[in-house]
Amino acid sequence: MRRGDLAGAAHLQLVSGVVQLRPEDAMVEAMLNGWRAQQTARGLQEGTIVPRERLVRRFISFTNEYPWRWGPSHVDEWTQSLTGEKHLALSTIRGYQTDLRLFSEYLCDGRYGWATACEQEFGPGEHPVPICHEWNTIAHLNDYEGDPEARPFTREELQRFLDYADDQVDRAVRAKRKGALAAPRARTVVGRYSARGFPKHRFTDRALPGYQQPSRTRRIRRRSGRQ
Repeated sequence: MRRGDLAGAAHLQLVSGVVQLRPEDAMVEAMLNGWRAQQTARGLQEGTIVPRERLVRRFISFTNEYPWRWGPSHVDEWTQSLTGEKHLALSTIRGYQTDLRLFSEYLCDGRYGWATACEQEFGPGEHPVPICHEWNTIAHLNDYEGDPEARPFTREELQRFLDYADDQVDRAVRAKRKGALAAPRARTVVGRYSARGFPKHRFTDRALPGYQQPSRTRRIRRRSGRQ
C-alpha cells in the first residue's frame, strides 16, 4: 500500500494483468474484501464485519444480480420479501437496510475507485449506483419498536402505575385486609427498583407480601431431596 492509499481501494484489491476466468465473481470478491479492509481500518470488529458481509451475499443471491447492476427497485422487492414472507420486525429490517446502504455507499464513493474499475472491466455505464434512499428504506420514527407487551413504561405511565399502587396500599390498610402490613413495603420496593431501572424479575418475588428468603439449610435440603 502506497502512502495516501485508502484501505479498501479498488486498485489494492484487483490483480492487474491477470485474465480472470469469471471476472464478475472476481470483482464481487474484490469488493467484499475491500469493504472488509475499509471496516477493519475504521476499527470495526469481526463480530460486525462478518454479519454485514453475510447480508450482502444474501442480497446478491436474492437479486441474482451483481452490485454494479443493482437498482433501488431491488431494495423494494427485498424489503417486501422480508416483511411479507419472513415477517421480520421493522427494527431488524432497518438494520439490514443500514448495512446494505453502507456497502452501497462504499462502492459509490469515488475515493475507492470501484465505479471506474467496473467500467474499465465491463464497459461504459456498468458501475454501482446508490440504491438506498429515504423513500425505499424504513425510518426510525419510534423510540421502541419491539413487542408492545414488553415495552418499558414511559415516565408518565410509570408515575400513574406508582400512584395506583399507592391507592391500593391505602385501601388495603383502611380495610385491614390480610397482607396490609406488608403492602407498604412492597410498594416501596417496586418504586425503588423502578426508579433504578432494574429488570422486573430482580424484585418481583421480593415485592410479594410475606416473601421470605429460604434459609441456607432449607436450600441444602431441597438440593439433596430431603425435606
